[in-house]
Amino acid sequence: MVMKKLLCVICLLAFIAAGHADGGDVLLETNYGDIVIDLDYDAAPITVANFEAYVNDDFYDGLVFHRVIDDFMIQAGAYDADLNYHAPTSAPIVNESNNGLTNLQYTVAMARGDASDSATSQFYINHVYNSHLDYISPSDPGHCVFGEVVSGMDVVDVIAEVDTHYVNQSLKDVPDDPVIIGSATMIPEPATIVLLGLGCLALVGKRRR
Repeated sequence: MVMKKLLCVICLLAFIAAGHADGGDVLLETNYGDIVIDLDYDAAPITVANFEAYVNDDFYDGLVFHRVIDDFMIQAGAYDADLNYHAPTSAPIVNESNNGLTNLQYTVAMARGDASDSATSQFYINHVYNSHLDYISPSDPGHCVFGEVVSGMDVVDVIAEVDTHYVNQSLKDVPDDPVIIGSATMIPEPATIVLLGLGCLALVGKRRR
């Protein structure tokens, strides 16, 4: 009886995880290596949904990290390797910066314009702790952190240290050699994979009895 209850709990957890697996992590495959971003659905639901939509629409495929500053951050989501501008395909979103998350090293946040609620497709990865980008007050809202790099921190370090050059007032820190996002895709979180695997094993074991 105890084993049956345990199997039921495992299966339930597996199906719950599967229901949440339409989210998961984001894999950025770049010409410098892979970066995996864990998204925080609880702290920044609007921002995560917006980012996921761009990922699922293949918007980031072929774009570059066009703003790279060592000991600061690396930014992407607007230009391709030829520096052609790719306009956002969705309306700006509400700034969820007052969510308790901070711009720690390797966290991921939204880039925006002067207006608080102006973020669209551009995002950045913090190379150091940038406390000045955190929420302070409604008049100084900062930038919304919505995830963190969980694999590929070394890739972020390498990208942050590439040589850059000035192109114009909008593109001041462009890598000499383009840092290209070959593809951005959603992948299941490791915990989800484990739970699904346990759930499947439990179901198979039950059927064999």
